Amino acid sequence: MRAVKTLYLVSLRGVTMKNPIPLIPLFFMTSLPALAHHSDAGVDMDAVVAFEGTVTEFKWRNPHVYVMINNTDGPDEPVEWAIQMGGVNVLSRRGWRANSLAEGDQVTVRAHPMQDGRPYGIMESIEKEGGLILEEAVETPEIAATTTNLQGTWKADRSATMSFPGGFDGFFLAQLKLTQKGEFAKAQYNPLSDENPESTCIGRPTPAALVSTSLYLMSIEINEEEQMIVFQSEWFGERRTIYMDGRRHPEDSERFVTGHSIGWWEEDTLVVDTTNFTDHRSPYQIGVPSGKQKHVVEKYRLTEDGTRIEMEFILEDPEYIAEPMIHSRELMYSPHLRMYQFNCDLEATSRFINN
Repeated sequence: MRAVKTLYLVSLRGVTMKNPIPLIPLFFMTSLPALAHHSDAGVDMDAVVAFEGTVTEFKWRNPHVYVMINNTDGPDEPVEWAIQMGGVNVLSRRGWRANSLAEGDQVTVRAHPMQDGRPYGIMESIEKEGGLILEEAVETPEIAATTTNLQGTWKADRSATMSFPGGFDGFFLAQLKLTQKGEFAKAQYNPLSDENPESTCIGRPTPAALVSTSLYLMSIEINEEEQMIVFQSEWFGERRTIYMDGRRHPEDSERFVTGHSIGWWEEDTLVVDTTNFTDHRSPYQIGVPSGKQKHVVEKYRLTEDGTRIEMEFILEDPEYIAEPMIHSRELMYSPHLRMYQFNCDLEATSRFINN
């Protein structure tokens, strides 16, 4: 459980100013690192703003569920807050449903606020009238299961992959060593604008989906007859075909959103080689682009007990990344978890933009 933070009831358009007081943990309030699609840029993740209000809208959509709340406890006119939550896929596995909140519900909200004063925040918890507390970060219990090959549904061991503060952003900020061109591009990037590809439902290609396995499931389907393996990620519905028939990559003039992947076996290890990516403004969510030199090599090996995959990837892109990034993690076999369609909603994915 994260250490108790300070609760700030700050003057943000109708929220009453009070002295800072300790935030008392509510039941199982475990604020896990956020993996927001537009990053945590502009959000004060070290502060929590609390207020009461009335639900005016509950949008059950990907990539993020939103609840609109009319703040009624301030001295000024009521202000409608937009509270961002996780995706439908993640929330569904944590017990949330499309009717968990409804228009007219009286709630007390705790959220991480925007630094620019906009009535927009990332949810910490919501308490409904009557004492029911809804939290985003209640993890699905792990269930030990075994398999004899890589086929099936997989999820990362969260305890071993989320040691970087700042979630997805923090992971890549800590891992990537950038060229001067990469540093410049990162400094010029505005994640709260339509420059962010995800504002138009353009997801992040490999290895982003692999890093997102901390929250989103990934399935592997082996088709021996057609000599291919299909990787399907819940994150933005990325689907990759790994060609196992000995073909080479096409000419670099032929490029693909998910890249072009070929694979082969080295004894009990699947090796996947991916190149020919289309240009992307922010595939690591921190404003570092990728271009035609991007190259990712992945390795997958089933553990002896059949419960996990040992996975490693090496990311190279010498135009923007000064040295190769190497990352490894374990994926847990999770046949008990349901894979959900992502179905990115254009209106929901662009709500974060600061016009």
